[in-house]
Amino acid sequence: MPLRSDWSERTCSLARGLDILGDPWGSLVLREVFFGNGRFDAIKTRLHIADNVLSKRLAWLLEAGLLAQKPYLDGARTRQEYVLTPKGEDALPVLNAIILWSEKHLDAPAENAHMRVIHKDCGLPTDSADTCTHCGTRLTAANTSWHSFTRSERPMALATAPAPSDLPNESEPFA
Repeated sequence: MPLRSDWSERTCSLARGLDILGDPWGSLVLREVFFGNGRFDAIKTRLHIADNVLSKRLAWLLEAGLLAQKPYLDGARTRQEYVLTPKGEDALPVLNAIILWSEKHLDAPAENAHMRVIHKDCGLPTDSADTCTHCGTRLTAANTSWHSFTRSERPMALATAPAPSDLPNESEPFA
């Protein structure tokens, strides 16, 4: 169920990549999941997004293999939390590149409307989407933090894809 034109069969790698990662709502949903915010209501609240739009984007990201569902208990009801897959985690440099480009080329609407990509191992912001510009280490979700000045006074660690064994069967929800 494409949200727009289907570019998945194009001969251009950029077009095929944009078919998945080019949707602004989809990228913002991924941002929330990287921030560890994978529950439907929490994503909805943070993004100020309509239920139907969020449902479509989550279904799209699930179908594309960037997210998986992990059941959790909410009182007596089992709900689904969205977590990154390894494929979704590999989208980190794309999101980092958008953050860095925006910080470099676009005016912020407020003094606190900034975001930095931080390499956790050396603790310094980087100007590269995939490699720390200070120590040369490849950036991964495990060693990268984002510092969104509107969210926190400190950089926030990013979520990583759980090991397949950490995703229970649908019949085994956990709290």
